[in-house]
Amino acid sequence: MKIIVCVKQVPNTTEIRINPETGTLIRDGVPSILNPDDANALEEALKLKDANPGSTVTVITMGPPQAVKMLQECSAMGADEVILLSDRALGGSDTWATSNAVAAGIRKIGEYDIIFCGRQAIDGDTAQVGPQIAEKLGLPQVSYVKRFQRDGDHVIVDRALEDGYETLRVKMPCMLTCIKELNTPRYMSIPGILKAVKKEVTVWNAEDIGVDLQTVGLKASPTNVFKSFTPKPKGAGVTVEGDTPREKSENLLKSMKQRHII
Repeated sequence: MKIIVCVKQVPNTTEIRINPETGTLIRDGVPSILNPDDANALEEALKLKDANPGSTVTVITMGPPQAVKMLQECSAMGADEVILLSDRALGGSDTWATSNAVAAGIRKIGEYDIIFCGRQAIDGDTAQVGPQIAEKLGLPQVSYVKRFQRDGDHVIVDRALEDGYETLRVKMPCMLTCIKELNTPRYMSIPGILKAVKKEVTVWNAEDIGVDLQTVGLKASPTNVFKSFTPKPKGAGVTVEGDTPREKSENLLKSMKQRHII
C-alpha cells in the first residue's frame, strides 16, 4: 500500500504572535510542534504500514524552511519519505490556496491508496484543508474518523457525530481526517532518530509541483483576517465569605448593592 499523510507545523499555542499588517501568524522564531490531530493521522498510517508489509508512508507538508525539523520527527516515528512544499509564492495562503498547493504536491507524488489528515490544525481550527484536498483530487472522503479498519480495497470507519457515530464503508483511494480518539501516537525511537538525521528531506517549490501561481499565496486567498487581537485577561474571582449558605447569600447581595449591580 502507498499511504500519504498531510501534516502541518503549528506554533506552540502559548507563543502565538500576529502580524498586524497581514493578519497572518508570525511563524519565524516561534517554537513549533507537529499538529496534534496530524500526529494521530500519522500513527494510523504507520499502524496500517505495520499490518501490511511492503507498504510505504509519505508525509507531506507546506510551510517555511523550519518545518524540516518537524518532518524529521515524522521520519523518526517511522515515515519512509518526507516532503516539504516551501516557496515564498505559497506564503500567506488560506485554506483554499493551501489545499491547491498540497493537492498539486500529492499529484506529483503519484499513486496512492489512502490519504490521512488530521481533523484540523490548532492554529486555525477550520477543519477545511483535508476535505478541500479531497475535492480537488476527486476523492471520496470521511471526516472525524474515530475508528478505522481495512477491508480489501475498501475501508470501514466510524465517523464521530455530536450525539454518536456513523459507520461507513469507502472504496480506496480515499481521504480520511482523523481525531484524537482514533489512537495514541507513538514516540520517536532511538534508531528512528538516528536514521532521520541522515535522511534527506525532499523540498519542492511552486515550480516543482506545477501549481498555478494565481491559486496560491496571500493575494490568491479569497478569505482574509479582518482583525486579530489578544483577548484581555479576565479579572480575578471573588470568594463570598459566610458560615452558612444564608449568610453567604446575604453577603453576596450586600456586595452587589455596594457595586450598584442591583
